[in-house]
Amino acid sequence: MKNTPITDKHVALGARMAEFAGYNMPISYSTITDEHQQVRNKVGIFDVSHMGEFIVRGREALKLVQQVTSNDASRLQIGDAQYSCFPNDEGGIVDDCLVYRLPEDNCAEGEQAFMLVVNASNIEKDWNWVSRHNQYDTRLIDISDQTGLLAIQGPLAAEALQGLAEVGLKDMKYYTFTKGRFAGIDNVLISATGYTGAGGFELYVDASRTAELWDKVFEAGAAYDIKPIGLGARDTLRLEMGYCLYGNDIDDTTSPIEAGLGWITKTQKGSFTSRDTFARQREQGVSRKLVGFILPGERRVPRHDYPIEDAQGNTVGKVTSGTMSPSLDYPIGMGYVDTSLSAPGSTVYVIAGKKRLEAQVAKPPFI
Repeated sequence: MKNTPITDKHVALGARMAEFAGYNMPISYSTITDEHQQVRNKVGIFDVSHMGEFIVRGREALKLVQQVTSNDASRLQIGDAQYSCFPNDEGGIVDDCLVYRLPEDNCAEGEQAFMLVVNASNIEKDWNWVSRHNQYDTRLIDISDQTGLLAIQGPLAAEALQGLAEVGLKDMKYYTFTKGRFAGIDNVLISATGYTGAGGFELYVDASRTAELWDKVFEAGAAYDIKPIGLGARDTLRLEMGYCLYGNDIDDTTSPIEAGLGWITKTQKGSFTSRDTFARQREQGVSRKLVGFILPGERRVPRHDYPIEDAQGNTVGKVTSGTMSPSLDYPIGMGYVDTSLSAPGSTVYVIAGKKRLEAQVAKPPFI
């Protein structure tokens, strides 16, 4: 297993460690429920340095980004970020990603620069995919191993971090970023993003300074009761918001139109991978859709790949993600079902072994 630049910090804090995407990662420090509530109500810090980062720089950088991503990167101004995905040739998803329009201070005249942030489990796969499509006057640089990434999430994140920043954090709009000095460290990218739905920031820093940044964030956040948070709570937090997890809710066989990601699939922007497939799905409809569902009164959690049936006992789909919601205190989940049963309020049944659990389709976010 690989380590992040601060694996020793997690071990010293007594974290329960486990392999995730090839990395030795903290799953929890206390309980997942306590850590979940810490982020929802206060502020927590995640080590997500396992994520991958690619720089795209050159005269035709935008052309490459437009070719391999579903969203319209031409709308990005310097300082903007965008959620997107890499469609494959068959109308599925290679990975979901963030696209950053970077400052051009390291560019030659006429060049632009972007950063693509990808899932840890797909770094090599994504690199090969983007490289394969790079027929442009553009360079690709993999900075994953040189980059640390901390996510400070929760309603108190801006207040906890403000003493370390030279910009007004509360004034930063969602999905924008700035780059500069933070916590006395140069060249930190401060991004008003996160995958928890609780608000906050993600801090990209040179890997060699990650431990220093971690310590300074803890010092600054002490007055706000900041706590370290593991990947277990990261999963329950994102699921309460209905955010997709690659490998569960989306993969190489799922279309972004099926997955409810039509809003990041800009078929009007011009040619990109599988554009015609997505345009056709938009026009003709799809046979299945990713939906959220709730199971009030149940205690049994729907698990990945559990079958979903209709009232007559016909299999109409399967569960992709499920958990006991710490905020709601009953099970929630996501899964693909026949389009005829995708409307909020529809009743479906999750098959958990010999038990048939009644579930109601509900549009995320669940809270």
